[in-house]
Amino acid sequence: MMDPLERCDPDDDTSVGLMAAALERGHRVECCTAADVSLVDGRVVARVRPVAASGPAVTAGPRGARPVGLDGVDAVLVRTDPPVDAGYLALTLLLEFARGTTLLVNDPRGLREANEKLYACRFPDLMPPTVVTADGPTLVAFADGHGGAVVKPLDGHGGRGVVRLAAGDPGGPGLVEAATAGGTRPVMAQQFLPGVGDGDRRILLLDGAPLGVLNRRPAPGEFRANIGLGATVEVVELDARDRRIVDVLAPALRADGLWFVGIDVIDGRLSEVNVTSPTGLRQLTRLSGGRPDLAVVDWIAARAGGGVG
Repeated sequence: MMDPLERCDPDDDTSVGLMAAALERGHRVECCTAADVSLVDGRVVARVRPVAASGPAVTAGPRGARPVGLDGVDAVLVRTDPPVDAGYLALTLLLEFARGTTLLVNDPRGLREANEKLYACRFPDLMPPTVVTADGPTLVAFADGHGGAVVKPLDGHGGRGVVRLAAGDPGGPGLVEAATAGGTRPVMAQQFLPGVGDGDRRILLLDGAPLGVLNRRPAPGEFRANIGLGATVEVVELDARDRRIVDVLAPALRADGLWFVGIDVIDGRLSEVNVTSPTGLRQLTRLSGGRPDLAVVDWIAARAGGGVG
């Protein structure tokens, strides 16, 4: 379950990479959007498109005339991009009716509970100084008191809507006024970490264990280290600070059914926990020389074969 395949970059999109890897392993693969999912007499069904390999990418055929019951498939990967809006939440509630009949990755209950910005706040000792509020003066004071801040919407992704607020910036009140929609929408502010210039580390986790680490360096003149914003990417080793963060998070992620996750670490501090449609797997596969994409597919196949829902 994903956004329309036609919108995906075939070279870099993680969902495309997972489908290609599943086809390589000989699995049948189908895709659909959230709008294709229905509940009929208590049974979750979806109008799906068959997926076939096309070189390193995939192609999808037309939607079937009849919906497919999710109780007839081995696993469902939920990878619709944020925002986590009313439609997204409705999808997770519909998927509750498939609980116990198929493997759900990630678990819809976990997806509802794990706001990608706020989930990290369960572990304040791992994070940089952070405040979540809609109050403009509080945000300005936070930036002034911490030598600058990064302000993020709670429902964004890919760096959209993220702004840097410098200490003492005369334009600061205007920036937070816009970010908070006039003091009506809470945002997250975190201390700006200059170490982001050396990279924002995306650590991909499968069942709480690291698949690998991508170090993303911001493009010149940019502080956001998102791949979609031109960041350069290299594979690096997990270091001791990364390991500490992973070890603390892993039990909570497993308990919440958050099986495939991407966490972001800057200068040894946890900034985000990405659970809806974590990216980077395609780049990790290409640059590492390994096959973490097949590792994900094999884990899903083994877990589904074990009858876990």
